[in-house]
Amino acid sequence: MKTHLGLSDESRREVGQRLNLLLADEFLLYATTRDYHWNVTGPEFLSLHQQFEAHYTQIAVWIDDIAERARAIGVGARGHWAELAKSVRLSAAAGRGLPARSMLAGLLALHEELIVQLRADSEACTTRFHDAGTADFLTGLMEQHEKAAWMLRAQLETATAETTGT
Repeated sequence: MKTHLGLSDESRREVGQRLNLLLADEFLLYATTRDYHWNVTGPEFLSLHQQFEAHYTQIAVWIDDIAERARAIGVGARGHWAELAKSVRLSAAAGRGLPARSMLAGLLALHEELIVQLRADSEACTTRFHDAGTADFLTGLMEQHEKAAWMLRAQLETATAETTGT
């Protein structure tokens, strides 16, 4: 059935492509956070294990929201891991043997990369594709990533201050 949303077919395809790339990136963040949840060790094991679980649970909601947004504009969502893996733009270190601090820094880097991409995609949705709905959706998601990054950054700053005695 034809989709009538006030967007050209080309705009819907372009926005859908961006949403599917984002879906792949978010899935990498999800899988990485799960990996870190399973492999974290050290004196802060319990708190980080619980933090990572809460985080990947939230990311799963974001992933679902992205897929639903793609469907809402009449574009399919890539859901098969092989398709997602081919289009992911981010990378992360494997969790096994990785120090907890490196896990936190790795997650922070992923969030910051996603923030930059979300900012660019939101702008493109507004100016190039005239899709205010998706721009608003992406801006809201960006704000959630900004909060997650801020929390991770604060955690890393505290760890640095404790290590250096400042």
